[in-house]
Amino acid sequence: MSKVYQMENTFAGKIKQIVKTLVQSYGEHADIIKTDSDSFLNHSHIIENLEKLRILVFPGYFGKKHVSREMMEYYAGDLLEEVHYSLSAQIVRAMEYGGAARDTAALAEEKTFQFLAALPEVRARLAEDVQAAFDGDPAASGQDEIITSYPGIYAILVYRLAHVLHGLAVPLIPRIMTEHAHSVTGIDIHPGAAVGRYFFIDHGTGIVIGETTVIGNHVKIYQGVTLGGLSTRGGQAIRGTKRHPTIENNVTIYSGASIFGGATIIGEGAVIGSSAFITKSVPANCKVSIKNQEQQYKGASETTGAPEAPLGEFWDWVI
Repeated sequence: MSKVYQMENTFAGKIKQIVKTLVQSYGEHADIIKTDSDSFLNHSHIIENLEKLRILVFPGYFGKKHVSREMMEYYAGDLLEEVHYSLSAQIVRAMEYGGAARDTAALAEEKTFQFLAALPEVRARLAEDVQAAFDGDPAASGQDEIITSYPGIYAILVYRLAHVLHGLAVPLIPRIMTEHAHSVTGIDIHPGAAVGRYFFIDHGTGIVIGETTVIGNHVKIYQGVTLGGLSTRGGQAIRGTKRHPTIENNVTIYSGASIFGGATIIGEGAVIGSSAFITKSVPANCKVSIKNQEQQYKGASETTGAPEAPLGEFWDWVI
């Protein structure tokens, strides 16, 4: 047995062969590789900034330090300085990626300060969102529980921060932020969507809110809701068009409902029932529900409709 054959069958030899073929694939598919990482966005830094921003929005709830009221100004100033330094550098890279050729550092600095100056307004909107969650959920014990444990509040927090950056025409970073929240909560809110005040997401998993969605005030959405586009077959040709629905004030959308189309308007005060599939506008104060669904129980008594004995104990537990 040759030494070359022995080497190729050792751990080191196998790794060497894999590295060789992997590097070869880098050359074959160069469009999905960044060899100069210092010139591109750092995903980890963006997420670290996001966590620092959450501390600034909800001081005392997150982070490792105990915050006293007397030291709040110093604490906030320290965090703001850290976020400014890191975020402005990431915005420079994002803008260069987006095609900006000149004065990127100065423009990034300006956009960073505009973003940070918007934090008090973001906090005001989130205070209303927390109140909406408390008012809308009888299971909520108080704002502490909502802020620290409700996935809907985290998704809305990230969306509202990302929406400000999106409005400042910062490329990529807003989407990285909302996709991070999506991976954590299962709630996908595009940073370009326009979401009003007192927004409440209950449970939340599986919610999709598309880029051109418009949502009014005092809207409540349950898990599994999609506010989407009718078709994406047009691809980039339909970019920039109104593809997603408009939800007016005081609308409730129950679990599993799907609402599609840029021309679709759900009128003020409407209630959309579970599993509804809507592609046309709904008048104000209208209730939409699915009719004549049949639920069957295999093994149920023909006379009473109740489960037979083998299921009895289980049924008592479920109820």
